[in-house]
Amino acid sequence: MFAGHVGAALAIGRAERRVNIGVFVAAGLLLDVILWLLVLLGWESVAIPADFARTHQAHFVFPYSHGLVGSVVWSAFAAAAAWAFYARLDSQRVRAAMLVAAAVFSHWLLDALVHRPELPILGSTSRAVGLGLWSSMPVALAVEAVITVLGLFLFIRGSGLPRKKSVVFAVLTLIVLAFTVAGMTLAPAPPSAFAMAASSLPTLILVCTLLGWIGRYPHERQGR
Repeated sequence: MFAGHVGAALAIGRAERRVNIGVFVAAGLLLDVILWLLVLLGWESVAIPADFARTHQAHFVFPYSHGLVGSVVWSAFAAAAAWAFYARLDSQRVRAAMLVAAAVFSHWLLDALVHRPELPILGSTSRAVGLGLWSSMPVALAVEAVITVLGLFLFIRGSGLPRKKSVVFAVLTLIVLAFTVAGMTLAPAPPSAFAMAASSLPTLILVCTLLGWIGRYPHERQGR
């Protein structure tokens, strides 16, 4: 899931317009950023199965980035970072921090919905969970599309962005959705886990950067 994480982040970010939406998108994708960094470092692993062309599902060993306890810890770290960075919000900084934490943890919840039982509770030997919605890919993609479009609608409706900015923001988000659908249905198997990580990581960073730049609220552009 990629676009669905963006959609959830947009819906959560709508509740706090004093924080750039790119922060919430980055929070929603944080666990995958950590995953691909750890894959590149050799601390987590991804296997490309022989039936990837049919299922489009890699097999993950990712206790640090996607374990339930690990996800709670990453959410807490993100909340602490937001609380420290947004000191200007005064009494509302706790609320902003909690929303950022919610965006991070929403990633685990959505992944638990679609992954097969491979998300560990704690370590790699602990019980793993996952409802496996990807086994019914059309249904999974339909759910992801609904999450993405609903999150986009909620954000655009409450953002106060100029019309042109709103259109560009919507187009970019829908492009992310289109690439997600293509990746889960048409994309060939990646040549290696390293190549998968090396291509996914900059893509995540690019999407966060572009959405944060295009989706700046009017008060941000005015420097207030």
